[in-house]
Amino acid sequence: MKGGYRLYDDLAGWWPLISPVQEYSGEARALAAVLATAAVPVREVLDLGSGGGHLAWHLKGAMRLTLADRSEPMLAVSRQLNPECEHLRADMLTVRLGRLFDAVLVHDAIDYVTTQAGLRQVTTTAFAHCRPGGIAVFVPGHTAQTFRPGTGRGGSSAAGRQASFRERTWDPDPADDWVQAEYEFTLRDADGSVQVVREAHRLGAFSEQAWLRALTAAGFTAQAGPGAAAGAGGPGGLPGMPRNVFAGHRPAGPDAACAMLPG
Repeated sequence: MKGGYRLYDDLAGWWPLISPVQEYSGEARALAAVLATAAVPVREVLDLGSGGGHLAWHLKGAMRLTLADRSEPMLAVSRQLNPECEHLRADMLTVRLGRLFDAVLVHDAIDYVTTQAGLRQVTTTAFAHCRPGGIAVFVPGHTAQTFRPGTGRGGSSAAGRQASFRERTWDPDPADDWVQAEYEFTLRDADGSVQVVREAHRLGAFSEQAWLRALTAAGFTAQAGPGAAAGAGGPGGLPGMPRNVFAGHRPAGPDAACAMLPG
């Protein structure tokens, strides 16, 4: 999970400049189309690992979102951007809210799950909050099949402040389920002071088979890649469609309803 990384702790206030909200618009439209493939109308969504709320900002006009994240500083950023949304401090591995949603969305916060046991916990959490006929959508940045080492950069400025970053992503051991992203953040405040922060993040990169097994074991009908986004025309069908999309459809009907009962 995100715990222990400064990016989501004391640097959280820089998040709107490091990862600007406008950069999420195309992906939000594409993911809304995937959510719409549920067997029930999607009106209420649980966003697990919601972070700074930038994806939610684009989705909240069409659906009611409950935003859950384990980082209080990131929730504070999101509350400013999305004051009308419910915010909860919670761990996606273990949270149980005691209510059901039409859809559960886990965006790139899923990258901080780096063990298959953790992956099973998250898919079980999603199933526990997904109503019969609903959908759970997961958007990992990497899978074992799609990962390629690379570099990148980004950032923006506003109100006299500027944030930029450089990134290098590589795989220390292709035999395991995680890769490493190394960041260098350059943060210039309005008073001219500058800090440079370097940190390495461990990110999950599970095989597609591991994803499908975890979703199926949780109780979902699992789909990956083009199948997960079939209702949206597949990954190439809409601008902004993420490279990796996994969807779990919770079966509807009497059997599924009975499965919700305790004991």
